[in-house]
Amino acid sequence: MPKHATDTETSMSITRRRALQLTAAVGAFAGLRPMAAQAQADNAASVASLSGPDRTQKLIEGAKREGTVSFYSNAPTSDNTAIVGGFEKKYGVKVKLYRASSEEIRQRVIRESGAGRADVDFILNNAPAMEALTQEKLLQEIKSPVLADLMPQAIPPHRQWAGFALNILIPAYNTDQIKKDDLPKSYEDLLDPKWKGKLGIEADDSDWFGGLMDKMGQDKGEKLFRDIVARNGISVRKGHTLLANLVAAGEVPLALTIFNYTAAQLKKKGAPVDWFLLEPVISMTNSVAVAKSARNPNAAVLFFDYMLSDAQKILAKREYSVTNLKVPSDIDRSKITVLDAATMLRDGEKWESIYKKIFVGR
Repeated sequence: MPKHATDTETSMSITRRRALQLTAAVGAFAGLRPMAAQAQADNAASVASLSGPDRTQKLIEGAKREGTVSFYSNAPTSDNTAIVGGFEKKYGVKVKLYRASSEEIRQRVIRESGAGRADVDFILNNAPAMEALTQEKLLQEIKSPVLADLMPQAIPPHRQWAGFALNILIPAYNTDQIKKDDLPKSYEDLLDPKWKGKLGIEADDSDWFGGLMDKMGQDKGEKLFRDIVARNGISVRKGHTLLANLVAAGEVPLALTIFNYTAAQLKKKGAPVDWFLLEPVISMTNSVAVAKSARNPNAAVLFFDYMLSDAQKILAKREYSVTNLKVPSDIDRSKITVLDAATMLRDGEKWESIYKKIFVGR
């Protein structure tokens, strides 16, 4: 999600080296985990496996007994407010929110687990950060009937997290400076000299670039973007929200990597901004998960179901492209390439290095 406190919160790229640095520390502490934490994990597993027609009612009754749920989220403040408000109003369960960047949340969850603490119940973060927590065995598989309503690409094979919305990176442009009829129809069109000095890109979108190269072919794709940069230049900015605001201000007439909902929100507010699609359209998921040692597992699993059902309509009104196929989307989800989180985590350093050489380290 876009930057409101820090812009790395929803960057398509998380810091790969740091994604693996704490593994040894977790292993060292694993044998010291208190029995109480193990009991919490067993309880969470039991709640997560609930099924049957009375499943939701059991979760509601359990959540009301627990009374609260600890929620770690990298979502923007306004979106957190909408999500949390809807949940509290519907179920009467208090949400304790901790908001930080995706990397800060990932590290905090790992540190707390290594110290034998289980402070978080429910997590909202981007897919690579969630996959890193999955590899640390810190998330709980949820057998939710709502998963059947999601687009298949939003559900990893292990089912220890689920994507609730798509982070779709699209080009956005200043409507005062660029006419709709003049927009590029392909990335190759960006070689045209008319784009000289008008292009911008976000500094950390190496995952997007890796996905694009996979679809284009790496040799062909790398050459194309090197030629675009050499011929017309490209302004590299840190932060998707900053870049979007620079488009609105006219400083960057055409930005290649803006989150679709950010551009749509700016347009709705009256800014001279619009967006369009260039194929292949690359995305990853924003995701939710229940902590394996959740202290309030009923409330956490109930929150999980809520994010994939009721909250989908709330987020769709806020211009998100949600993953529940029963909720309409302005973008044809069948045409979107959703990146595999495990592959992103595995190949992240490779694409980060190439991306910086082409765009950042010019």
